[in-house]
Amino acid sequence: MIVVDQLTKRYGRHTAVDDVSFRCEPGTVTGFLGPNGAGKSTTMRMLCGLSTPTSGTATVAGHPYRRLPNPGRVVGVLLDASAQHAGRSGREALAVAAATMGVDRRAVGEVLDRVGLNAVAARRRVGAYSLGMRQRLGLAHALLGDPRVLVLDEPANGLDPEGIFWMRGLLRDFADRGGTVLLSSHLLREVEAVADRLVVIGGGRVVAQGDKEELLADGGTLVRARDRGA
Repeated sequence: MIVVDQLTKRYGRHTAVDDVSFRCEPGTVTGFLGPNGAGKSTTMRMLCGLSTPTSGTATVAGHPYRRLPNPGRVVGVLLDASAQHAGRSGREALAVAAATMGVDRRAVGEVLDRVGLNAVAARRRVGAYSLGMRQRLGLAHALLGDPRVLVLDEPANGLDPEGIFWMRGLLRDFADRGGTVLLSSHLLREVEAVADRLVVIGGGRVVAQGDKEELLADGGTLVRARDRGA
């Protein structure tokens, strides 16, 4: 389970995330929606221990990320597909991660097959990968430790329509087997086909959340900007 409780992040006078609270239950995919600059990535960075909250808490499986003894075995994270060692091959990058997490090296080949990177692609240096290939490698890294939770920031960027369809199936299968998925996007269409719940953020604040059918139903939630001129 993911629990975000009254999470706030300020940079000087600027408030990037303001009193954000939501929960992601096992067996579900939660779509985290909002325009670029809404606070999605900042929230996910705090959840994953990369940024310290000004106030509030964020936990995975009941613990802050930084207190998990081997976090890769609990939560798989993909926040930036480009943040990978360009000089290593895809297989080498995963082998280093496997050694760090104490995962059997045989798992590397298994996750490469699972994300659709064949033997030729696995031998290529990451610096020569397209964005879509980096996204697949990032998903492989997230899945390598056989985690119970996935936290993914815009994972469909760079994927073609076939790749997006494949990713939806992978995430739906993960959740149907009891996993918890938090999936961010600025496009509703990307997540509505796979998400069970939606959390909508704008201007650093949650403006709507609930079951997908409830929020997207005719006559459902109407969201107005506080500044109508904007």
